[in-house]
Amino acid sequence: MPEAIHIMISGDVQGVFFRAGVQDQARKLNLTGWARNTPDGAVEVLAEGERLALENLLEWCYHGPAGASVSAIEYGWVEPAGLKDFRIRYG
Repeated sequence: MPEAIHIMISGDVQGVFFRAGVQDQARKLNLTGWARNTPDGAVEVLAEGERLALENLLEWCYHGPAGASVSAIEYGWVEPAGLKDFRIRYG
């Protein structure tokens, strides 16, 4: 049964290919969802799929790509929406 997680990543996480890294990891883990920058400088992620894969994505978010400096992560388990792919969202 698919599950979903909502993640907010704070720190130096914009301009370091964090969203693209999340997308690469999510696709490798067969997850669907999206990642986007927020106006306050964070990256927001919604991912859906198998629980272990979601936990692996969350673990990756704690360090992110080279050049990122993660200072805080907030996350929560949410209801899946049945998303079909993983995209970078703008705006």
